Amino acid sequence: MQILSLQTDDRIATMFLELDDGSRRPLPYTRLRAACRCAECMALKLQGGHIPTDGVALQTLKPIGTNALNLAFSDGHERGIYPLSYLIELTTAQ
Repeated sequence: MQILSLQTDDRIATMFLELDDGSRRPLPYTRLRAACRCAECMALKLQGGHIPTDGVALQTLKPIGTNALNLAFSDGHERGIYPLSYLIELTTAQ
């Protein structure tokens, strides 16, 4: 499965993935922020901490090569690199 396009809707704080299977999948900004796998966030999670997501907004999306995005959030966090396959995974995981 591949992402054909991405759209963001700041009014409802959600990114939408258009996939090659014809589906359009929502991915809330709060879920994106909570799912960050950068070293800082992973260390916080391993220590039992919680990534605050209340009111978080997505500020920028920057491509990293052809297979990932760097996302920056309104809480100042901008270190997360999200492989496109991980974004798809986040839309299906509960």
